[in-house]
Amino acid sequence: MSSTIPRRTALDALHRSLGATMTDFAGWDMPLRYGSERDEHLAVRTKAGLFDLSHMGEITVTGPGAAALLDYALVGNLGSVKAGRARYTMICREDGGILDDLIVYRLAETEYMVVANASNAQTVLDALTERAAGFDAEVRDDRDAYALLAVQGPESPGILKSLTDANLDGLKYYAGLPGTVAGVPALIARTGYTGEDGFELFVAPADAEKLWQALTEAGSSVGLVPSGLSCRDTLRLEAGMPLYGHELSTSLTPFDAGLGRVVKFEKEGDFVGREALAEAASRTQENPPRVLVGLIAEGRRVPRAGYAVVSGGQVVGEVTSGAPSPTLGKPIAMAYVDSAHSAPGTPGVGVDIRGSHEPYEVVALPFYKRQK
Repeated sequence: MSSTIPRRTALDALHRSLGATMTDFAGWDMPLRYGSERDEHLAVRTKAGLFDLSHMGEITVTGPGAAALLDYALVGNLGSVKAGRARYTMICREDGGILDDLIVYRLAETEYMVVANASNAQTVLDALTERAAGFDAEVRDDRDAYALLAVQGPESPGILKSLTDANLDGLKYYAGLPGTVAGVPALIARTGYTGEDGFELFVAPADAEKLWQALTEAGSSVGLVPSGLSCRDTLRLEAGMPLYGHELSTSLTPFDAGLGRVVKFEKEGDFVGREALAEAASRTQENPPRVLVGLIAEGRRVPRAGYAVVSGGQVVGEVTSGAPSPTLGKPIAMAYVDSAHSAPGTPGVGVDIRGSHEPYEVVALPFYKRQK
């Protein structure tokens, strides 16, 4: 199959029937928006949104040595994760650079599901396969075995409860359980990338359309709307969640990204990147690298990734993600800035937008935190 032809999810025809604006994303044809991305964003914040995330990459790791393999291959302590729970972690190179950030579900004692970003799924699969040498474990590419739907927002628990008898009240954040939703077998996970409560539903591609229609009907009375990748990006930006290729890259270690907490040096045995990451940990303690901060515009101009952050005529950082914030009503950005300019309220900080130094307020992340 030619790599120039974007892959289509099991819901492709349905998106087109809804009038979605489609875009090529990491080799997939995906819905960018269905109508107004601002309306979709606000629906997720106040009611609920329904997303197709079938472009994400699922990799199954099974066998008696599955836990040991993942503890060696990833920076987290996956052997300590209980069955039915999930963990946010990263896979790094030998030099400590981030290959991808991941969510890993422990489905059973000897079975895990690793969920990679669409753009990095092949890289992660190749790295896990290579690192599996010598372990009693099998790495399986399950990207074609799953469609992934997400229902996110304050109304999402009620919508899902009307379609399943699974115990959602007992389902903690970052946990998953097998169940049936609208008659469809699913792995129901309480995870998401929006800053809201919500669920991700892993199902067989053949069941995706039935489930989408059932969720749409169940949510129609409480304001659920189909939601595209565009609002998913502004939602995660407001929630201060990193995006690979923007806040995370192979040129950064987890410590450079302010996410050193995901690296578990206390776990037994060696893991890929341990030595380089130990050096990065001590280096960043003594000499803090640039710090990831939030920036809120005083004006209306929108900062974009790659724009310089300036102070006193000097470049002191770089924007990694920027967009208008529907919740705040102002343009916002995440940026890596020199530690001397990273404290909230630091005066005199701006962004160079096409030669004009626009004033910005430095704030701590996230911009938005939901009321529990």
